[in-house]
Amino acid sequence: MDFLQTFILAIVQGMTELFPISSVAHSVLTPYVFHWQLDSVFLKEHFLPFVVMLHLGTAIALFLFFGSDWTGIVRSIAKKDKQNRKLLYLIIAGSIPAALIGFFLEHALRGIFSSVVNAGFFLIINGCLLYWGEKIRKHGKKEIKDLTYKEALIIGAFQSLALIPGFSRSGATITAGFAAGLKHEESVRFSMLLATPIIIGAGMLEVPKLMATGMGDLFWIAVMGGIVSGLAAFFSVWIMMKWFHKNEITAMKPFAFYCWIIGACVLFTSFCL
Repeated sequence: MDFLQTFILAIVQGMTELFPISSVAHSVLTPYVFHWQLDSVFLKEHFLPFVVMLHLGTAIALFLFFGSDWTGIVRSIAKKDKQNRKLLYLIIAGSIPAALIGFFLEHALRGIFSSVVNAGFFLIINGCLLYWGEKIRKHGKKEIKDLTYKEALIIGAFQSLALIPGFSRSGATITAGFAAGLKHEESVRFSMLLATPIIIGAGMLEVPKLMATGMGDLFWIAVMGGIVSGLAAFFSVWIMMKWFHKNEITAMKPFAFYCWIIGACVLFTSFCL
């Protein structure tokens, strides 16, 4: 990929990472929409590490946006702070399922990252998940501190759906938070806190592979893309938190309709045109 393509992809990835519309699906669809003729070897072997590098920019943006939360979590390691210490353990518990599934099924999942049809199909399924999440949202009364570790594991299991292009990590975890009884804003906050360690973990696995590819300037282009993606992600999370705060009643529905429309358009153009 050249710099212009990386810049466009980074903007798309950063803007869609924290909205519940699957940034991975949009990373797959962007080359399709712009008719980029990308090498098939790159798509199958290097596209995932390349996208992970862009995601690392998102992780940095989340660290900055939720800096006070992470400061309290880090301090709880050395000090007796039961509330932040439990939050740390809940994040660890929620990160385990996706980490295990990603580690053991990485090779099997690589093949679907270049499939536009798969991305379109799972976007439609993701829309159904978001619509269902909107239906169960009204029952939430818990705060994050009230979660059990079992509930955190279940939310983490939903997070692993994001390994499939089309499923949104934030959408799956927010919906699972609703199902666990979390309040609206608490579910969104826990989803954002869960994102950081899983993105960093993926980066630790994938970025060394990208560095070892011997593909010239690709690594440094990806680094620049990560910076652009991080800036876009910071703006994205700011918009999302504002949106969910002001539109608690129907916050998820517009994203569900978006996923249905985009997914249907992708499938239609793939099979009928």
